[in-house]
Amino acid sequence: MTSYVLVTGGAGFIGSHAIVALQQAGHSVLVLDNLCNSEAQVMDRIAAITGVQPGLIVGDVRDETLLADLFSRHNIQAVLHFAGLKAVGESTVKPLEYYDCNVTGSVRLLQAMQSANVRNFVFSSSATVYGEPQHLPLTEDHPRQATNPYGHTKIVVEDVMEALYHSEPGWKMARLRYFNPVGSHPSGLLGEAPRGVPNNLMPYVAQVAAGVRDRLHIFGNDYDTPDGTGIRDYIHVMDLAEGHVQALHHCLAQQQVLSTLNLGTGRGHTVLEMLRAFEQACGRELPYEFMPRRPGDVAACWAETSTAEECLGWRATRSVEEMCSDAWRWTQRQYQLEDERAKAASLDS
Repeated sequence: MTSYVLVTGGAGFIGSHAIVALQQAGHSVLVLDNLCNSEAQVMDRIAAITGVQPGLIVGDVRDETLLADLFSRHNIQAVLHFAGLKAVGESTVKPLEYYDCNVTGSVRLLQAMQSANVRNFVFSSSATVYGEPQHLPLTEDHPRQATNPYGHTKIVVEDVMEALYHSEPGWKMARLRYFNPVGSHPSGLLGEAPRGVPNNLMPYVAQVAAGVRDRLHIFGNDYDTPDGTGIRDYIHVMDLAEGHVQALHHCLAQQQVLSTLNLGTGRGHTVLEMLRAFEQACGRELPYEFMPRRPGDVAACWAETSTAEECLGWRATRSVEEMCSDAWRWTQRQYQLEDERAKAASLDS
């Protein structure tokens, strides 16, 4: 009987890349996604890369009946949990939606796992749990002090996992705190495709390069950094995906474990440095405008990664140049396909 890794939110940006890494490592994958911010066609793109079509179940992690049926029908070995809402600004406007989706969804998923006696769980957490850095680089024992509802939902789920771990033997879990995932699969078949105005730097810069937006808005140029713009730890999404596979293997090899791990590169780059790298990738200068600082933004943030290296035997290896060139390849392909669809539609009409 086939054993599956269930990937919730697997049609999304990070989840889809993790599926590629899982399948290339020999795992069979089932995907649960409500497609609120993604598309079913992502499964076809994954199949084009790996030669294997993941099974997609369209549904919500808050649906207890669906979860019970899914775990009863399939031999689930482990769960990688990506499903959730993730826009910091939106979370301050719609806090109830964020707590319902991110916290209630995680609790119901863990309850279904508990009932099905599935004990391997890898959770998509975030460096936002750290809030304003008290020291750099950020270590896993840095105090957690999220300054927005999104970050707080991650803290709550981390605490639920810890309580469950201590209450019941046999749980093998990893809490992976992401820094700033960027880039795309080098094939150009998978990448970040946010709906509406992007919340993150890289897709916004890519849209400026593609001519979709007229300029990049850089929020703050008076930070205490080398060029005045904020510093972040940008990690290639494929490095991040491979970190999930290593975290899963670490869990599977233990009798019981609760690991908390930063996934980053261990170094920071300013916004202007990333802009210059993207200009090199796309071959032209990109317009930008400085704007006032956004409330809640920190001057600098990057990870201490030695714990992940020691625990998982993993470290990020891809360069900023690869992050930008891969993201640009994906962006070009997306808008080329849109142009082709528009031309086909006009011919049909």
